[in-house]
Amino acid sequence: MAELLLPDLDAVPDTGADLLLPAEPRTRAIARELYAHVRGLPLISPHGHVDPGLLADDAPFPDPARLIIVPDHYVTRMLLSQGIGPAELGVPRVDGGASEVDPRQVWRLFARNWHLFRGTPSRLWLEQTFRTVFDVHTPLSPATADQVYDELSQRLAEPDFRPRALFKRFNLEVLATTESPLDDLSRHARLAAEGWGGPGGRVITTFRPDDMVDLEWPGWAGRVAALGAMTGVDTGTYAGFLEALRLRRLDFIAAGATCSDHGHLTAATGGADPAEAAAIFDRALRTGAASPAEAEAFRARMLLEFAAMSVDDGLVMQLHPGAVRNHNRTLHAMHGRDVGGDIPQATEYTHALRPLLERFGHHPDFRVVVYTLDEHTFSRELGPLAGGYPAMFVGAPWWFLDAPEALRRWREAVTETAGFYNTAGFVDDTRAYCSIPVRHDVARRVDAGFLARLVAEHRLGLDEAVETIADLAYHLPKKIFKIGTHA
Repeated sequence: MAELLLPDLDAVPDTGADLLLPAEPRTRAIARELYAHVRGLPLISPHGHVDPGLLADDAPFPDPARLIIVPDHYVTRMLLSQGIGPAELGVPRVDGGASEVDPRQVWRLFARNWHLFRGTPSRLWLEQTFRTVFDVHTPLSPATADQVYDELSQRLAEPDFRPRALFKRFNLEVLATTESPLDDLSRHARLAAEGWGGPGGRVITTFRPDDMVDLEWPGWAGRVAALGAMTGVDTGTYAGFLEALRLRRLDFIAAGATCSDHGHLTAATGGADPAEAAAIFDRALRTGAASPAEAEAFRARMLLEFAAMSVDDGLVMQLHPGAVRNHNRTLHAMHGRDVGGDIPQATEYTHALRPLLERFGHHPDFRVVVYTLDEHTFSRELGPLAGGYPAMFVGAPWWFLDAPEALRRWREAVTETAGFYNTAGFVDDTRAYCSIPVRHDVARRVDAGFLARLVAEHRLGLDEAVETIADLAYHLPKKIFKIGTHA
């Protein structure tokens, strides 16, 4: 075998300062200057899935495995792809069956398979989290697994690494969580009582009614009844159901919500007319079942209903379509929802959104942010739609598309027809609390590189690029998601 020749890495010193910035020296120098203008700006996190109880309780984090591995389906799904089941990583089973309880063993198993994450955004986020959040610089490997675990454990035992202390150190200005209409919002009430939540607060909720409008979601009829009990409204009729949802939205607004969020299978809007929707609702309640066509028509109709509610109450509407939930049925049966068993599908927007945009796309009191898991729609549909309707904005790449490469492709594809100011700023969309500053930093570095290239090509002045990157990182998400205001 020929001798492996390695480059002289000392000739290209890397302190991490130029992470993800362009390799070409002149463009990199411009990107450095642009990044310097935004690296210290506060973080706006208008869409995510952090448990509000984390901040309400402000309890010390558990061990590194339960903090970093167990809840992160980016991590567990990669290991599952190599035959390592979630139970081996400490993920609970829905049947109460055995799963690994020794966090150090979970960590060692993770470290033995660290090579699987080479080149992935998970590797980037985790390494940057170790370095910049926990000040742990020991490279992770099977040989260093215990050392890294012990260093992280030592940090987690310190008061400065409690959730609220990290919130301040992360320079988080606002963090939005996501709750079902059936959530009693008690954790947000506790945060508000302590000066952390409520309208204009640091931690706010988001109205996510998917479990109430998806007739195919097991237990739907029981949840409709629970909604009626919670609101004191008869939800045995379609009209009563809509009224109960309106009332819950007002409760969410009182708890600080500025947005609703809708994660439907498709982007279809319109669907059934009101009479047909009422008939589908009645049959589903009476029989406990709905056909796939009926369920899709009902979901589509409900998006129009929610848009009309947004005009009245001011919540910004977010659409997150395109995920085939629980595609991995074996995983779902063993561990439940939201553990890495979902897969993207092709999603059509031009015709699907037309009923919504025809009715509300020019309404001054309506705002909708649309995301996709199908990046082919960036330039073909979403950019042109946002460039043609004043109420619509394109959301940042989400979930399977939140890698640096996809963030770059998104800017290149969408800017052509939507510009910068019809996009909604970065959202981290994460359950992994400690990765939030890292994910925002990655987005800011990618935008610095993109704008630097425009400056280097004499397509944009440096002063304009400085203003633009600050808008993308901070000012646009505050404005579009109504952060700090409800107007």
